Amino acid sequence: QVQLVESGGGLVQPGGSLRLSCAASGSIFKIYAMGWYRQAPGKQRELVAAITGGGAKNYADSVKGRFTISRDNAKNTTYLQMNSLKSEDTAVYYCQAHVATAPWNPAFGSWGQGTQVIVSS
Repeated sequence: QVQLVESGGGLVQPGGSLRLSCAASGSIFKIYAMGWYRQAPGKQRELVAAITGGGAKNYADSVKGRFTISRDNAKNTTYLQMNSLKSEDTAVYYCQAHVATAPWNPAFGSWGQGTQVIVSS
């Protein structure tokens, strides 16, 4: 079993910053890609940012230049630094990781429970 726990969400004014964290724990052999998704009310879940095991990153166009994804492999943790937040960034943010629990097992996607981000004055 693998658990992902997000933290760092909350209420912030437009133009403000938040830093989300996602820690993976459990039966982990190796974590491959990690990513952040978000889902706003009435909308589909969308990819915000992702980072490979080697550190390559990609971002949704809507957050480029404002959000930065990073990871600490020693801590099995990924972070999402969000700057210059806008009201349209309001959503529940979910962490996802592709995890292998043993060398002979294929990796599978695991999700966190989500953390709410509200950008409002």
